[in-house]
Parts: sequence; C-alpha cells; structure tokens
Amino acid sequence: MKNLFLSAAIVLGGFTSFASTSPVSNTIVKATSVQDEYTEIKLEEVPTAITDALKKAYPDAVLSKAYKNAKSEYKLDVAVGDKIGNLFANADGTWIKK
Repeated sequence: MKNLFLSAAIVLGGFTSFASTSPVSNTIVKATSVQDEYTEIKLEEVPTAITDALKKAYPDAVLSKAYKNAKSEYKLDVAVGDKIGNLFANADGTWIKK
C-alpha cells in the first residue's frame, strides 16, 4: 500500500514539474534618438537676446562656437573658467534643457 502511494506521488510529482516551466518571452527594445542637425554659425550671427541671457546667467562665460538648427534653436559651446560645456537656447534667449 505504501509503495502504491509512493509511486503515485512520484508520478504526479513528475507531471507537475513539466507544468511549472516558465514561458520564455522575447522582449525587443528599440531606442530611437532624434538628433537635430546643427550647423556652425559665426559668433556675430548669434541673436543679442541669447548673448544678453548668457551674460546674465554666466557673467564669466566665454562663447567659443555657436550652432543653429532648422527650428532656430542655438547650441553654444561655452567655457567658464576651466569648465567647458554646451548650452541650448531659443532665438529669444530662453534656455532649453537637452
């Protein structure tokens, strides 16, 4: 009688191990980045609203290069002391976070 119960438990235990397999799922993640094409412009072509905003926000900043895209957004290469970075602004001098 014990052997019968033991055999039934082994057989039923074997079936449950097949039923408990986890399904395999394939997850595909697509990353798309939209990069605005900036073209270099002369420093004299930067609107005065942007240069005034730059002087107000960063009085010690030195503008080394400027770029403009089709949406009239400006990318500025700026150096403050020994730190070099990029700032983005609209034509009216409003800063853009990118």
